[in-house]
Amino acid sequence: QVHVTEFGGGSVQAGGSLRLSCSVSGYAYDGNCIAWFRQAPGKEREGVASIYAGGRIADYADSVKGRFIISQDNAKNTVYLQMNNLNPEDTAMYYCASLQSLVCPPTMTSVKFPYWGQGTQVTVSS
Repeated sequence: QVHVTEFGGGSVQAGGSLRLSCSVSGYAYDGNCIAWFRQAPGKEREGVASIYAGGRIADYADSVKGRFIISQDNAKNTVYLQMNNLNPEDTAMYYCASLQSLVCPPTMTSVKFPYWGQGTQVTVSS
């Protein structure tokens, strides 16, 4: 049974930073694709960042490139999302998702990920 759990989130002013953590358990960690998605009220869920190959390869949505950093600590079975220079448009529920695959999909589409965490809220005020 695969379990995905997010930690972190909260409220911050524009320009600030937050770090989200995602713990995945239930299968061999290395060789899986882990991704962060977010969903704002009234909007579709969108992929933010993904990582695979034991943390060696990462991909980002254009909207967060240069501001967000995804990383992986294999010893702790944890993936982090460091979010810098946050703006109000980043306000959303953030979800961690997992896919048992050696590579991540070229397009971060939520339907491709079978395992999800409960989500953690990120609120950025202007």
